[in-house]
Amino acid sequence: MSIISDSLKRIKPSPTIAVTQKARELRAAGKDVIGLGAGEPDFDTPDNIKNAAIKAIKSGDTKYTAVDGTPALKKAIVDKFKRENKINYTTDQITVGTGGKQVLYNAFMATLNKDDEVIIPARLELVENKFFIMLSWQL
Repeated sequence: MSIISDSLKRIKPSPTIAVTQKARELRAAGKDVIGLGAGEPDFDTPDNIKNAAIKAIKSGDTKYTAVDGTPALKKAIVDKFKRENKINYTTDQITVGTGGKQVLYNAFMATLNKDDEVIIPARLELVENKFFIMLSWQL
């Protein structure tokens, strides 16, 4: 008897992760590679962000937060959109997640039912499709 659920067994390995891993291997072998797999930046974390993280750790700001982001972070995002993009939002219109996949998964889980039909403009081999397969939604 397998401990893996039937829904998880339907999921195939991610091509995005495979491409990203191959790029890492080629870099490690000394090849000059531009990775177009996972959506990670190709630069180090900026010093101001590193310093803010260190300051937060030293001040004890290390506990669990609200699932959709802390009020201070959501306010900073609202301010950024207003200042840099001339777009007005309120904090209740902002959600923060660990990444795009997590935010999409949360949105799908909150709004879709088993027999709902989902239309994706381009049928791509992305993780979003795996959500639908895993949860037996129609794609």
